[in-house]
Amino acid sequence: MEFSEDQIRRYSRHILLPEIGGAGQAALLNAKVLVVGAGGLGSPVILYLAAAGVGTIGVVDDDTVDLSNLQRQILHTTARVGTAKVDSAVETVAALNPDVRIVPVRARLDAANVRTLIADYTIVADGSDNFATRFLLNDACRLAGKTLVSSAILRFDGQLATWRPDGPCYRCVFREAPPEGMIPSCSQAGILGAVAGTMGSLQATEVVKELLGAGETMAGRMLIYDALSVTFRVVKVRRDPGCPLCGDHPTITDLSGHAAPAVSPTCR
Repeated sequence: MEFSEDQIRRYSRHILLPEIGGAGQAALLNAKVLVVGAGGLGSPVILYLAAAGVGTIGVVDDDTVDLSNLQRQILHTTARVGTAKVDSAVETVAALNPDVRIVPVRARLDAANVRTLIADYTIVADGSDNFATRFLLNDACRLAGKTLVSSAILRFDGQLATWRPDGPCYRCVFREAPPEGMIPSCSQAGILGAVAGTMGSLQATEVVKELLGAGETMAGRMLIYDALSVTFRVVKVRRDPGCPLCGDHPTITDLSGHAAPAVSPTCR
């Protein structure tokens, strides 16, 4: 594709990188990424993907902006309290990069709509904060052959992994959701706002790498971040032959086990 003079100036620091160049930037402009959740993780993911020139970004969220969100959800502003988060995302991205089209979906992700929502996108970024949504996205993406880049945060800690259709999946590490109430949400236990920024930025980086085929993938590995000790650990993740989704004898072949609607995908 031919770039306008404004685009050459906007993306010049990308084009200078041998791993991206003009061809890579064109690929980003033609890419389609779905971000689930416009909260603490989704905010930096959406902002950095939009700044990078990812041409189409779908945003799924059924929540509205609350004052308590603004400590970490940098996509939104005080003036937009009470506004739908997907509408706030559209307004922010429009001011940041007119090359990018935001597709807002104000809906609660569930088994009835997830296959339709992910169908038109190459990569899905999971910015949810609950196990119901994480397991649903993992299963739906695996069954649809989609790459899922997932992150999670709580207190001062974060995790990041990429789940490709030909590698291990989320259930290879976490077989099933823990009992209700065992793991507190960030509204119960708290979250350092900047940790959301750190993990969301790393998540956006991995999405861009997957789109470009650049560097070493996080597939087959999980990154664990501890902000208090300033440590990053990377552990290997192998496909579990007994995994009910991607194992040798899978028992999960559809989404019927997710019949109940998933809870809202953003941290309240």
